[in-house]
Amino acid sequence: MAYSDALITAGVSASVGTVGDSYDNALAETVNGLYKAELIHSKRVWESTETVELATMGWVHWWNTARLHEALGYHTPVEVEAAYTHDQDSAPVAS
Repeated sequence: MAYSDALITAGVSASVGTVGDSYDNALAETVNGLYKAELIHSKRVWESTETVELATMGWVHWWNTARLHEALGYHTPVEVEAAYTHDQDSAPVAS
């Protein structure tokens, strides 16, 4: 409820679909699918929950810092964010 109230206060419309419906958030579903294909299903058996958690942290780091993304012009998210921040820092301030 607090999250929904904060969205309303900010004038943001939540993008919410029906339970079990992946059509509403295709990007998140794509990332989840890639995570499963590239990491989770790469091993038949995981030793423990902790092993999965550590591997997930490594995968997320790789995803953000090394994996080239077609939608980002074959750059990493870290590169795109750094360029955006640089552009924002370099932009003249309106007076």
